[in-house]
Amino acid sequence: MQTPSDQQDRHDYPSHWEADVVLRDGGTARIRPITAEDADRLVSFYEQVSDESKYYRFFAPYPRLSAKDVHRFTHHDQVDRVGLAATVGGEFIATVRYDRIDERGMAASAPADEAEVAFLVQDAHQGRGVASTLLEHIAAVARERGIRRFAAEVLPANTKMIKVFTDAGYQQKRSFEDGVVRLEFDLEPTDRSLAVQRAREQRAEGRSVQRLLTPGSVAVIGVGRAPGGVGRSVLNNLQESGYTGRLYAVNSAFVAGGQGDADIDGVPAHRSVADIEEPVDLAVVSVPADRVPQAVAECGERGVRGLVVLSAGYAESGVEGRERQRELVRQARSYGMRIIGPNAFGVINTSPETRLNASLAPQSPARGRIGLFTQSGAIGIALLSGLHRRGAGLSTFVGSGNRADVSGNDLLQYWFEDPDTDVTLMYLETIGNPRKFTRLARRSATTKPLVVVQGARHSGIAPTGHAVQATRLPHATVSALLRQAGVIRVDTVTEMVDAGLLLAGQPLPSGPRVAILGNSESLGLLTYDACVADGLRPQRPRDLTTGATPADFRTALTEALSDDGCDAVIVNAIPWVGEDGATTDPETLATELRAAAAGCPAKPVAVVHVELGGLAEALAAATSTGPDAPTPPTGRKPEAPGPAEAPGTAEPTTPQTPGPSEEPPEPPASDQYRIPAYPAAERAVRALSEAVKYAQWRREAAEPGRVHEYDDIDENGAAARIEELLAADGDPRGLTLAPADAHELLGRYGIHVRQALAAPDPDAAAEAARTLGYPVALKTTAPHLRHRADLGGVRLDLADEEQLRRAYQELTDAFGKPAELRPVVQGMVPRGVDTVVRAVIDPAAGAVLSFGLAGAASELLGDTAHRLVPVTDREAGSLIRSIRTAPLLFGWRGSAPVDTPALEELLQRVSRLVDDHPEVVGVSLEPVVVAQRGLSVLDASVRLAPPPARDDLGPRTLPGY
Repeated sequence: MQTPSDQQDRHDYPSHWEADVVLRDGGTARIRPITAEDADRLVSFYEQVSDESKYYRFFAPYPRLSAKDVHRFTHHDQVDRVGLAATVGGEFIATVRYDRIDERGMAASAPADEAEVAFLVQDAHQGRGVASTLLEHIAAVARERGIRRFAAEVLPANTKMIKVFTDAGYQQKRSFEDGVVRLEFDLEPTDRSLAVQRAREQRAEGRSVQRLLTPGSVAVIGVGRAPGGVGRSVLNNLQESGYTGRLYAVNSAFVAGGQGDADIDGVPAHRSVADIEEPVDLAVVSVPADRVPQAVAECGERGVRGLVVLSAGYAESGVEGRERQRELVRQARSYGMRIIGPNAFGVINTSPETRLNASLAPQSPARGRIGLFTQSGAIGIALLSGLHRRGAGLSTFVGSGNRADVSGNDLLQYWFEDPDTDVTLMYLETIGNPRKFTRLARRSATTKPLVVVQGARHSGIAPTGHAVQATRLPHATVSALLRQAGVIRVDTVTEMVDAGLLLAGQPLPSGPRVAILGNSESLGLLTYDACVADGLRPQRPRDLTTGATPADFRTALTEALSDDGCDAVIVNAIPWVGEDGATTDPETLATELRAAAAGCPAKPVAVVHVELGGLAEALAAATSTGPDAPTPPTGRKPEAPGPAEAPGTAEPTTPQTPGPSEEPPEPPASDQYRIPAYPAAERAVRALSEAVKYAQWRREAAEPGRVHEYDDIDENGAAARIEELLAADGDPRGLTLAPADAHELLGRYGIHVRQALAAPDPDAAAEAARTLGYPVALKTTAPHLRHRADLGGVRLDLADEEQLRRAYQELTDAFGKPAELRPVVQGMVPRGVDTVVRAVIDPAAGAVLSFGLAGAASELLGDTAHRLVPVTDREAGSLIRSIRTAPLLFGWRGSAPVDTPALEELLQRVSRLVDDHPEVVGVSLEPVVVAQRGLSVLDASVRLAPPPARDDLGPRTLPGY
């Protein structure tokens, strides 16, 4: 780490400003503060900048920096003067600095909230998005140091730099004076600036993955001359997949150009990547861990763009391996390279333009529309094998191993715009940045289904190779949050494959109504029961009898798909023997089913086959696409219907059923007409149920609602009070507010807690009751009795002083002295349903809002619903309705419905509080009594803590190591 030696600096080296970033072209750079030790780097950098760029920076010819300039540009106080550099290979490629100024534009001698900012980018690196990335980071630094506004003076001809500022999305003011354009803009993030930042993030990270998956040349480092071994296996797989680019074998034991050493199986062989004359885009590294640093250095010096590190011996092997893994990432990023791995399984791209199998998979999967990501090599093998057996093809595959760098988030960024991927499947054992993952998953799920299996979800033990921040949330909560983001979360890899097959080959259902038909009455009834259990609405099964022919199946399926009361069809098939003695013909049945489905392409069809060997293969083979097949047409993409496409509103389409002598038409050879087959009814129904829920989420996501603005919220006053309370406490771990402070803070957001008066003795209790007015409640606030009416720690409806004193005596006789019980008196509120509202800041997932009914029964059953903050009005409504005991709020068994609109407003106010103030790390309102009209918050607690230095709203940065 660089550390400044200049003792004039007013602050220690701000290491938290260091960050690795992905640039527009997918390469990486490191951003860090400029220090006094950087003088030589600065001079070297300046010498490589063109005269034109220097003129634009200084408004005059400035061929070289003077000693005074070098000192000024490398010595900063890290408050009023800050300089950042973007580096690749340890050398500067761009710099940015700000100097705090006063309202006259002069250097500020006292704290001011404006600074002048200036950039200089090496010409060879212009156009890579370096300046816009530096602007994000210097703006974050400035906000941290109390600067609220930047000013920049730019020559009119310097259009590139003007565009950097104007495209950033901040509110700007522009003026022109003395031949110079002056730009001024506030640094407070806006919706537009955040949108710009995230769009750039998506393009950059997606591009960085694209560079790894579409290389024009690949070098496999660690290829043995004898058959076998990891490197040789990868080389063979690349050859057998028909890789379209240039391929090289590398091993330090080779003697390049020697007798018999010029190639391996026709692949040019070299001792080092440095010996390869042509550019190398991707290096697959399979040498022992102690030799990896040399290989990475050679790749970096040669200009290799990315690495797939198959080598083991890293974080999965213990403390030393973890440090070796950190150093690997540091080394690769210093050269601008990204890494898949280490301990990776490899990458696959079935595109005809690439045909890449740089993995340990023994055979390349067929070309298809599924993107697959897994953190486990063993699970990767199982998934690739399972998809292959069932005829499903892939677009791309990444087996990330320890995923020290490239993660599932990066793949989501790539797949979001990948035209070859319609469905994404992910096996995750850890989520490095869950807050970002849910954000990306929500965006991705609006256009493409995302199916996730989360391993190690109950043990709480992450694989040793994964260094991530652990979540404190229960698995059920994490699962609920993922579903809120549109993720189809399943429990097993089998369920993942089942769901992926349906989603990749069939349209989304427009509703839960399912038609069931087949030649087995018993199997039809089992399917019916499974549908009911999974929340679907099945029709009465149609039994075609065991004498049904393939033509009968086609007729029945055509009729079912033409029924306006049907949203999806499940076909059951068992072996049969016809009247003429003909036995089961899977090929004919598959052809007939495909023909019927092609006549109504807007509804999904799934087939359940029992002991009907060959049917699944026939359905898959009829439409499977191998590596040589053309790109399937995109005329019928799986799409959720819009609001106007409700069931029954579309004009029914009734295809003509062919007569006995007619040949059924062949549907196009496309994944879009693949009918998935399942060996059990429960598996088909579960896959269809997930598709129905996902389609419903898509429809709701189209109208997500809005975050309400409330006129009575005092955001600034709350911020000042929070700052005051934290400053007074001084504990970096935070504090739980005293009741009065908590109630005051909540009150600034329109959340009013009912007054409760302390009752340390019976006389004080009587005085409190006279102040509040009878009837009153007497309750203890001791932690072990708080909110436990079931234990007798609460006495309600005390109508007079005699009842109050008697209740006081009963409590102290039963539970102990008043000093231990800490009793309070509170006025009675209208009867209603007792509920609980909580918000917590999880270190990994972010701010989470929770809701449930109060009481031991709800806690025992875990009947609590969760949403990520901020919560919209629609999400607040769905949060209330998603608990199993929700009917108690809406008039269950003739009871009066309670005021759910008031409850929804309370949820939104709590959401606003924790969203506006990241220092609020915990809120608990318990109980909240919701009556027929209005509600009452009877008790509340609030916890504050200093916020993290950066969160998901900060500048773009790669995860740390």
